[in-house]
Amino acid sequence: MKSDERDLALRVLRKSGWLKDYPVELAESLASEGNLVRLNVGEWAQAEGDDRSGLFVVVEGVLHSYCASWGDREVMIGLAEAGSVLGHATRFSGGPRIVTAVCVESSLLLEISEAALDRVAERRPEIWRAIASFAYLNMRNAVRMAAEVISLRPRERIAARLLAAGDGQRQMMGEITPTIRLSQELLGEMTGLTRKTVNVHLSAFERDGLIEVGYGRIKLCDLARLRAVAND
Repeated sequence: MKSDERDLALRVLRKSGWLKDYPVELAESLASEGNLVRLNVGEWAQAEGDDRSGLFVVVEGVLHSYCASWGDREVMIGLAEAGSVLGHATRFSGGPRIVTAVCVESSLLLEISEAALDRVAERRPEIWRAIASFAYLNMRNAVRMAAEVISLRPRERIAARLLAAGDGQRQMMGEITPTIRLSQELLGEMTGLTRKTVNVHLSAFERDGLIEVGYGRIKLCDLARLRAVAND
């Protein structure tokens, strides 16, 4: 592990939401025990059904997560940026990987195997509590996404997904107006809506000053008003 990459991984771990309530020594142990992996655009960090356990922490770059659905469909269900955690520890969630994670830009990941987690736990047993916390957050987010699809109208659903996608950026980077690297087509996949429907509502949001739409990016300019739309 190059020293500058290790330093970057450590900075990301320290700022990551799932470790913010723990001593800095926990982040240091994870950075020292993990292996850095560079992946190019289109490469998979993990595949649904893989038996391999352990965690991936995104140090830089962006990955999209997909899950298989009926009719051999692959549905995008989330995106992972710096500080996000992929994978699982068998102590809390046995079984194969449940999502496929694909790089959409060149990415640097910190891979922490199950054996490495055990070594970290010998010095910092609170790692298991931290892992249980992010596993709970992932489950809560999945349930919330299902509830949005069932209960919200398209306009409200799009606002809710934008807010959920922006939460990670705000926690990680402290941005007041986070920018989400997400196309309108992929936002449609995540909300179960057509690209045309998404475009109509995003255009209305932009006219009202709630967002700014760029190529493959959406800047959230007014979080309070977006929340008001989602809660309408």
